[in-house]
Amino acid sequence: MALRILHVGKYLPPYRGGMEVFLDDLLQEQRRQGIDAHALVHGDPLPEDPPWVERVPVQFNLSYAPIALNFRRALSRAIDRVQPDVLHIHMPNNSALWALTLPSARKVPWVVHWHSDVVVSNIKWSVALAYLVYRPFEQALLERSQQIFATSPPYLQASPALRPWRDKCEVVPLGINLKAPAPAPLSNAPPGAPASPSWQPDTQFKLLSIGRLTYYKGFETLIHAVSELPGVELLIAGDGELRDELQALIERHRPQGQQPARVHLLGAVDETLKHALLEGCDLFCLASRERTEAFGIVLLEAMQHSRACLVTDLPGSGMPWVVTQARGGMHVPFEDVAAWRSSIARLHHDVELRHKFARNGAASLRQLFSIEPCARTITRHYRGVVPNIYNADARNEILVVISARNNERDIARIVNSVRRSVGAKVLVVDSRSTDATGHIAQQCGAVVLRPLLEMTSWGNLQTGLRYARSRGFGCVVTIDTDNLYDVEELPELLASSKNSDVALGYFPEKNSFLRTVAWIWLRWLTGVNLREFITSFRVYNWQAIKIAASVEATLLDYQDLGMLMLMQRGGLHIAEVGLTLRTSNLARSKIFKSWINAVRYMVFSSLLAIAHFRKSGKTRPRSEISS
Repeated sequence: MALRILHVGKYLPPYRGGMEVFLDDLLQEQRRQGIDAHALVHGDPLPEDPPWVERVPVQFNLSYAPIALNFRRALSRAIDRVQPDVLHIHMPNNSALWALTLPSARKVPWVVHWHSDVVVSNIKWSVALAYLVYRPFEQALLERSQQIFATSPPYLQASPALRPWRDKCEVVPLGINLKAPAPAPLSNAPPGAPASPSWQPDTQFKLLSIGRLTYYKGFETLIHAVSELPGVELLIAGDGELRDELQALIERHRPQGQQPARVHLLGAVDETLKHALLEGCDLFCLASRERTEAFGIVLLEAMQHSRACLVTDLPGSGMPWVVTQARGGMHVPFEDVAAWRSSIARLHHDVELRHKFARNGAASLRQLFSIEPCARTITRHYRGVVPNIYNADARNEILVVISARNNERDIARIVNSVRRSVGAKVLVVDSRSTDATGHIAQQCGAVVLRPLLEMTSWGNLQTGLRYARSRGFGCVVTIDTDNLYDVEELPELLASSKNSDVALGYFPEKNSFLRTVAWIWLRWLTGVNLREFITSFRVYNWQAIKIAASVEATLLDYQDLGMLMLMQRGGLHIAEVGLTLRTSNLARSKIFKSWINAVRYMVFSSLLAIAHFRKSGKTRPRSEISS
C-alpha cells in the first residue's frame, strides 16, 4: 500500500511556467519512486491526461488568479476518491483556500509548498489591492499546515508571509528532471515547414530570455541594455499581456534604418523549441525585478544545456542564490541598464569565463537541483507529519543495518564482508562520525543515513528498522560496531532463524566474569531461559520489525531486556543461536568494562524486570537455545 498524496496545484503542462514544470516533474518522480501521487489543478481536461491528473475548467481570471467555480466540489471529490495520507498544497493558489472549508480536507495532514509570496507590488496596484482580501485566508492555511517547504534560504528569510511560521518551515530547493530526452536541433525542421525562430546568421553573441510577458519579469531592462550593443541579439520566448508594449519599446530602440531589430519576441514556444533555443544560445538572461520571481526553474534548464546565466541580484529572491550555489553565472543590480549592458559585454568577450560558468552549472545541477533527491527529501517530510505510515506488505529481501560511529578503519571490511557472505543490501546509520566512516561506507555500496542528532546505538538501529519497515524489507539483521566487528557468522545466524521471529546471536567466548554474573542474576529474576540479553547481533522478521520500529520501542534506553518484554507481549518466538568466533576482532561490551557500570545496569534491569515479569498474570516469553 503506497503512500497516497494529493497535490493541489495551479496548473500543469502544457501550461508553461516554473511552478507547473516542477509539479509535473515531481509527480512523475514520486510515482516512479512508488508513491501514489495525484494532482488537482486548473485547466480544461485533455484526452491524454493520466487518471491521476484532474483539471478544473477556469471561468475567468482576476488579478492573475484563475477563478474556477467548481474547484471546491472537485477538491472534495478528489479527497474522497484518493483518500490521501497527505494533502500537498502548492502556493500561491487562491483555489487551494477551499481546503479550509472542507471537513474531509481538515482530517488530512497538510504540507504547503511555498513557491512565491503574493508580492505587494509597487508596479501593479491591482495585485496589492487583491492581496488585502487574500492574505487572511493565506495565513489561516499556513496556520493549519503541519509543514511548509520554502524553496531557498533567502526567500524564507525575506518572506513576510512565512515569518510567523518559521518553526515549521524547511528549505527544500526545487529540482528538475535531468533524464528528459535531448531536444531536436533547430535545423532539423522537415522540408517545406516554416523555419524555426532563431538568431540571425551574422549574430556574434546570442542572448535568450524566457518567461511570461508580465510586469515583474524586467524585459524592459534587457531591451534597453541590448539596444546599444553591436553584434548582440536577444530572443525573448513567452507571451503575455505586455506583448504590445514590449514590441513598441523594441521599435523605439531600433537604430535608424537597421533591419532586423536586435530584440525579437517569439511568443509562446513548445518544450522542444524551448530546449532547442537553450541549446543554441550563448548566454541566458533573467532580469526579473520583483520577488514574485522566487526561484527561476528556467535557470536550471539553462544549466542543463551548459549555458552561463546572468540574473538580477534581487534581494530576497532565490534567483541569485541558485546561480551562486551552482557557480553558474553572475548577478546584476535590478533595473540597472548600464550594469546589464557592461555585464553582457564582459561575458561576450570573456569566453573563458563564460565557459567556466557553463561547466560549473552543468556539473552542480545533478548534485544540487535534481528532482530525484528533491522528491526523496519531500517524502521524508511526509513521513514526519504522518509517522505511522509504512508499506503494508513485506517482500522477501534482507537488509543489514549497521550502527557506526568513527569506524573508519573497519567499516569497509564489515560492509564488504556482509555483501560477500549473504549478498544483502546494507544500511549504515552513521551517528555523527568525525572521520570518513560514512564516505567509505558509501564507496563500498552501502546506503548511509546521518541522523541530525546524536543517538544511542539503539536509536541508530531503530532508525534502520524504521527504514526497513517503510520500504517493505521482510528481514533485518542488526549489527552494532561498538560491540561486534566480526560478521562472518551471518550465514549461520540467518540459517538458524528460519523458525523464529527474533534470533539473537550468542558468543559464549565473549562473556567476561561480570557479564556471566549479570546473566545468572537476570535469568533467576525473570525466568527467561536465555544466556545472552544484550547482544545487538539479531535477526528480525516482519512482525518483529513492526514491534521494534514502534513508538513504544523508541522509549527504550537499551534494546535488550525491554525489547524482550515487547516481543513477549506480542507473542513472538525468540531464539538464541550459539555462534563460534572465527576471528578475535570482537570488542568487549562497554557496559561490563567496570563494576560500576555492571552494577548500574543490573539495578535498572532488575527494577524493570520486577515491574514487568513479577506482575500477576504475566507469562514469560517463549525462548529456546540452539547451538
